[in-house]
Amino acid sequence: MQNTPTPEALQVILDGQPVTLPSGRKSLNAIRSYLETLALERQRILCSLNVDGEPAKSSRPEQENFAFSRVEAETLDLTEMPLQMLGKAMQQTAEARSLVTTAVSLVLINDGPISRELWWEMVRRLKEPLLTLSLLPETACPPAQGSASMMQLRKWQLQQLAVVIKDVDEACWQPDVAALSNALENRVMPWLDGLHGLIAMWHQTVLAGARLRCGQDS
Repeated sequence: MQNTPTPEALQVILDGQPVTLPSGRKSLNAIRSYLETLALERQRILCSLNVDGEPAKSSRPEQENFAFSRVEAETLDLTEMPLQMLGKAMQQTAEARSLVTTAVSLVLINDGPISRELWWEMVRRLKEPLLTLSLLPETACPPAQGSASMMQLRKWQLQQLAVVIKDVDEACWQPDVAALSNALENRVMPWLDGLHGLIAMWHQTVLAGARLRCGQDS
């Protein structure tokens, strides 16, 4: 039995304004697609979608049969995308640090094979903020005179991460799992802290530029 809402019961909000759905747009995927089209027509990008107050997740058609009554979406202007991407990269860095903090203690109570699997799973999460940063245009944060460019700084971060991963890979094969715990604490966490600081600096620079442009336009 399909539990999608009736048109009368469903509220759809886009950027704070109610949206009237075309006939037949009842499933979440159908609503998402329609809202994305509205955003594109306005030369904007759909950046968030909440269902009954919770972030929506991508789903397959067979997973669409659940009841919901309110869909809220927000869009971004293309000029706002760098700030959005930097904010996402900061969040990914913070989440990765939280995982590493937990793993510092967790690997001590597990044997070598399990600890290595924990580490290899974390490697994927460490790369996520760098992949997000790779989507930023070079012009998003022009370097100060004599400073390295954003592209160069991103390349250095990739190189640094490669060195960190190699060091931790060596530690995870040591007989004593304490070696892996120490490597996570003394190699991975400082790198994440440095990356978070760099991203925060870029975020503040881009935000200041956006505020300046806003002031000039007003």
